[in-house]
Amino acid sequence: MSLTTGQRLGVLIFVTSSCGFAQIDLGGEWAATFQEDLQHRGGVRLGDYTGLPLNESGWRKAQSWDESARSTFERQCIPHVVTYAMRGPANIRFSKIVDPVSGELQAFSLLGSYGRPRTIWMDGREHPSDLAPHTWAGFSTGHWERNMLVVETTHIKTGWLLRNGAPTSDLATMTEYYTRYGNYLMLASFVNDPVYLDEPFIRTSNFVLSLTTNADAWGNCGPAQIIDELGGRPKGWVPHYLPGQTPHIQEFLDKSGVPAEGARGGAATTYPEYMVKLEKNDLDNRIFPPPVPGKNFPRVLSPQTSESTGEIQVLPVQGNVYLLAGAGANIAVQVGEDGVLLIDAGDGKATDKVIAAIRKLSNKPIRFIVDTNANPDHMGGNERLAAIGKAAGGGRASDSAGPGAMVFAHESVLAAVSAPSGQKALLPVGAWPTESYPDWKELSLNNEAIQVFHVPAAHSDGDSLVFFRRSDVIATGDIFVTTSYPVIGKGGSINGVIDGLNRIIEITIPKDWQEGGTMVIPGHGRICDEADVVEYRDMVTILRDRIQDSIKKGMTLDQVKAARPTLEYDSRYGSDTGDWTTSMFIEAVYRNLSGK
Repeated sequence: MSLTTGQRLGVLIFVTSSCGFAQIDLGGEWAATFQEDLQHRGGVRLGDYTGLPLNESGWRKAQSWDESARSTFERQCIPHVVTYAMRGPANIRFSKIVDPVSGELQAFSLLGSYGRPRTIWMDGREHPSDLAPHTWAGFSTGHWERNMLVVETTHIKTGWLLRNGAPTSDLATMTEYYTRYGNYLMLASFVNDPVYLDEPFIRTSNFVLSLTTNADAWGNCGPAQIIDELGGRPKGWVPHYLPGQTPHIQEFLDKSGVPAEGARGGAATTYPEYMVKLEKNDLDNRIFPPPVPGKNFPRVLSPQTSESTGEIQVLPVQGNVYLLAGAGANIAVQVGEDGVLLIDAGDGKATDKVIAAIRKLSNKPIRFIVDTNANPDHMGGNERLAAIGKAAGGGRASDSAGPGAMVFAHESVLAAVSAPSGQKALLPVGAWPTESYPDWKELSLNNEAIQVFHVPAAHSDGDSLVFFRRSDVIATGDIFVTTSYPVIGKGGSINGVIDGLNRIIEITIPKDWQEGGTMVIPGHGRICDEADVVEYRDMVTILRDRIQDSIKKGMTLDQVKAARPTLEYDSRYGSDTGDWTTSMFIEAVYRNLSGK
């Protein structure tokens, strides 16, 4: 009889919590113990996904992983993500953080392994907004269940279950159960990922109290430590295996003798009875279905979609810059003594609430608005927001009453939203840019230099990136989003999108361990940093390369769509309905690359 995940957890909780009822001290230095799982604690082989509950998306993504990716400029300083970090090198240190007056436990500090230092908050605080940045360590809160510490972790970056490309998405969460038995500590972790896993991935790790061990601190790993490890490969190169060109998969099967059905993983392979059925060649496909080419996967919506919610969330980003979300496209707000600068203005449906949110940040006038493209969800609020503003050097002529803020955009944006006299324009005159530029623009406000760069033929022909140099924040418009595949509109191209993403990566500089530093506000979605842009750039590049390879093979558009080149990313970024579907994305890329 097999146990469900809930039954397994119930047994674990009963066994581990029946020994006592009080909170216990987890403090000290702990050394990892290695047993039968040793082969999965280090250099696990490519193609070995045995015992991992990967769904078809996870299996396909793992197959495309090329180990060379770890040596690219953008990945050399990536530490172990929290979903893997406790596996090794695995000496750790638990320390209490207590209130100096009351003596109450506020948090645990967990240091060591090759992950980033973690704070496990024990004071009952809420997890951050879905729009908050993700980190390698995630955000963790803990509570006691009898003598067991239960830790919930969210806001985790895209990572892995094993170091052979078996993936976890940025929507993954983790629950951990720490139980101490004298000088022994057991950790049972449950990783839930709606994108790449059919069931929670469960594994245990064990530690022994050590009086001589010292948890490694690992020091710094930042831009100064990065070198060219790949012999002159250009920045922006994304190593990966194309579908059907995966010799490493067959190599593992030949050398290990593991049948293909077991090597690719899946929820069924995590159960003991699978081995019996495998030995008897008695796999019941109703219970152990193989991955099905062309199977449709339901979209797992990211917490913030592109829809206008009408409720405005305000999050500090860095320096003088804030994010306003919920009014269509994201709005970046810079505030200070001189006034307010806006990057985009939303769709105009919630402008009253946008104004109210801005007034909570500053009572100074809106001086400038910069439009990153001509889309109505970015420019719909221009007219009213500009009308209540006041340009630093005077007023602005429009059909709005009184002087207003200056509105900047690329010249293609002005051409897209305006029209000759007597013809109907896309937007009213009061929403048009008052100033346009061909390639770049420089501004200075609130003691901060601001650079605006045109990126040609990307999402559209009028895209701009805006870089706040002192705050170290870049607003990307729709060149980079976290909620969908890139939208390729009028004048746009897939290679232009990739060039734009690489331009963002050139501007951003991580603080340490490929995290923090320059923060990124996407056109839609949560606050990011360079590592998040790299993940998205890699995805777009891989899909471009796959479709290009199919074109070289003479495949038609219908054949390319039937091959599902986007399969492993569809659950995260795809859509079968709405203004921009997966099918539309594939067709746009195909026609861009084929010229048809």
